[in-house]
This record gives sequence, C-alpha cells and structure tokens, in this order.
Amino acid sequence: MAYIVNLGIFCADCSFRTPRLPRIGETLLGQGFALGPGGKGSNQAVASAMAGGEVHFITRLGEDDFAVLARGVWARAGVIPEVTVDAASFTGAAAIMVEAGSGNNAIIVTPGAAARLSPADLEARATLIEGAAIFMTQLEQPVEAALRGLEIARAAGVATILNPAPATTLPDGMLALCDYITPNETEAELLTGLPVTTLAEAEAAADALLTRGVGAVVMTLGANGALYRDRSQSLHSPALAAGPVTDTTGAGDAFNGGFAVALAEGRPVAEALRFASATAGISVTRPGAAAAMPARSEIDALLS
Repeated sequence: MAYIVNLGIFCADCSFRTPRLPRIGETLLGQGFALGPGGKGSNQAVASAMAGGEVHFITRLGEDDFAVLARGVWARAGVIPEVTVDAASFTGAAAIMVEAGSGNNAIIVTPGAAARLSPADLEARATLIEGAAIFMTQLEQPVEAALRGLEIARAAGVATILNPAPATTLPDGMLALCDYITPNETEAELLTGLPVTTLAEAEAAADALLTRGVGAVVMTLGANGALYRDRSQSLHSPALAAGPVTDTTGAGDAFNGGFAVALAEGRPVAEALRFASATAGISVTRPGAAAAMPARSEIDALLS
C-alpha cells in the first residue's frame, strides 16, 4: 500500500470558547474549555489515517502526560508513530481561543520537544521517507528539519507537500523542492507580499510562488473553497458544506490530510481537491482539531 510520511509536531490543545476574542490586556469570562490533541502535523496525520491512508508521523515528544495523550490519539486513529523521546524537554502545548459565534480562532503554539527536531531526525528515517508515496511537512518544527525531509524525498522521487504554516522566511531553493504548496490566503500573502482578497489575486499570488520553483499551488480560501494552479492549468474547487460551522480550528489540517490521501491513492487533482474539501467540510461541523477529523465512510458519503 502506498503510504504517507508526515513530519511535524504534536501539542496538547487547551481550547477556550469565548463570546469574542479578547483585546490586549483584557480578561474575558469564557463559555467553555476543552483539552485535546493538536499540532498541525499530528492533526494532518490523524486526518490522513481517519480518511483511509497509511501514515507514519515523525516527531519528538517529552516524557509526560501530554505524550501519553499523543500516543493514545494516534493509536485510535491508526497513525504509525516515528517518535524520538526527548526527556530533556516537554511535549508541546497550544492555547486556542475560539469565538463562539463565528468559530474564528486565535492560537499560540509552544512546540516543546518538537522544536528540537533536526536534520538528523530525518536522516535517521531516510529509508522510510524514500519508500513513501507522499512526504508532507509544515513549519511548526525547525525549518532545517523540514528542508532535509524535502531533500530526501525529492532525491528519491517521492511527491512532496509543504503546508507553509506558520508562514516564515524560507531558505533559498526550498520551494523548488515542493511538488505542492498548500497555503491559506494569509500565508500566501506573507510568502509573496501580494494581497489575496479575490480569486484573481489568489491566482496572481499562486503565479508568484510558481516562479520560485513550486510545482503546483493549492491555496485554501475558506468558504470560497480552494484554488489549484500549476504551469498548465488552474482549477477552482468549491467548498463542500456538511452542516453548520462550529469550529474552524482544524479545517486546514483536515484539507491537507485528505489531499495527501487522495494523491497517495493516485486520484487526479480535481478528485483530490474534492476529497480534501469534503474532509475539511465535515471537520468544521465539530469542535476541536484532531477530534473533528472524519472517518473515510463519512467522506465518501458526502462526496456521493
């Protein structure tokens, strides 16, 4: 079976629901609290596994209760952990504030042990990466680790996906290692310096990324769906609604996880976009991130 390797972080999400997001220096009374699994890489790995993919997740954890939480989540979803235990550090954590009325959120992430991921962690798992159908990474762990993973995958002919979140300055040549880059509007603006408020502007930003060597751009546009653009074609895939929006926290991770599964299964791009949109569309109807990822049967039902 074609499998996916995902490099990223796990963190424990401490999620607070509030009537609105607080201003600097302001204290609000919240409407709810939940502790659950998060981290973009872990969320995406869970999304891929729930969507029917075989996914190996490369990360670092501490020796603490949050590490126990991580392993339990992966076991239930079917994620295969490729973990370095770092007893000198701690498992990551995040503070998430969710606006109850809209589902909008603001997030602070502390990666902990995963902040110590290095090129050596990727080199130690080079054989695993070289045998994959897809290698996917984000930017919550050090860029140097992501870069080394992309280099190993590209040298072996493995398809590469970079979810550039959070957006940051990238080393020269890193984008040229990416078969697919999957920014949202904000990340696309930060990477290109161009505004992304309309579909035409999204296309212009995608073109700017293509000129920097990216193979294809898959830009998520929230309620406006997703834009796919490469050097020969442009596709706009509408969002798929599965019910009222409850929480958008894990929507991008659901999209990326679903997209990776569809590509690993050999689906054409248009089908992969719809599969990813269905995965995201279901996830936003539920609270949380990893806990919101839909099963394959749910995705297939929405698509049908």
